[in-house]
Amino acid sequence: MKQKIYQVDAFTDTLFKGNPAAVCILDNWIPDELMQQIAAENNLAETAFAVPKGNVYELRWFTPVVEVDLCGHATLATAFVLFHHYGADGNTIKFESLRSGELSVERSEDGWLTLDFPKDIFQPDYPSDEIIQALGKKPFGCYKGKTDYLYIYEEQEDIEALDPDFFRLSKLDGRGIIVSAPGVDCDFVSRFFAPQSGINEDPVTGSAHTTLTPYWSEQLVKTKMVAKQLSPRGGYLKCELSGNRVRISGQAVLYLQGEIEIP
Repeated sequence: MKQKIYQVDAFTDTLFKGNPAAVCILDNWIPDELMQQIAAENNLAETAFAVPKGNVYELRWFTPVVEVDLCGHATLATAFVLFHHYGADGNTIKFESLRSGELSVERSEDGWLTLDFPKDIFQPDYPSDEIIQALGKKPFGCYKGKTDYLYIYEEQEDIEALDPDFFRLSKLDGRGIIVSAPGVDCDFVSRFFAPQSGINEDPVTGSAHTTLTPYWSEQLVKTKMVAKQLSPRGGYLKCELSGNRVRISGQAVLYLQGEIEIP
């Protein structure tokens, strides 16, 4: 069976920047094992699969090794594909996800796409000595959200200088670790490490901003912020806290489209 596939660079307006995601728009769901195999073959941070269901799309996301609860950049990429290659009507696409409920993506006149995601709920936590050693520098704040840890540092330079021991970091009982600090030319910066999910460092992590946005909103006393993710590819996001939802805006560009052979 032939299946169309797209690869989109998300949270950027420039090819080879941002975070690449593969997107497959299916007529019907295929076996979970097969979706995981396709994601492993793609070997990208995420592969998104969507199936139309009435006026919405059911949506799931897979890393090369696991299915995840929520993925921002692959949702942005899926909306981009639906708007530009499947003729989606209007300027809003609604998704239903198995693990994160209702989501939506809105398209503005200038081409920006805005994710509407649930705000993460996080609590203070204490990093283990092993994780501190793995990161190489102790944070001054630590929190545990639904799936990720958030470690806060004092300066952007601290985030840039981190050189984690990913083998040690993979022992963490969670999806990954967000590290963040105030930004030099933006409101805040971050990086995201998830070796236990098959991704040593994710280029740009939209879902991490469901944790970062409410944290920095409280610290900076503002609801609208600009953020940068300091991976080698880099990413640029606009974030807004709106009640119990987080709005995360970014751009996207198409890298490739083609067909894959699947049994």
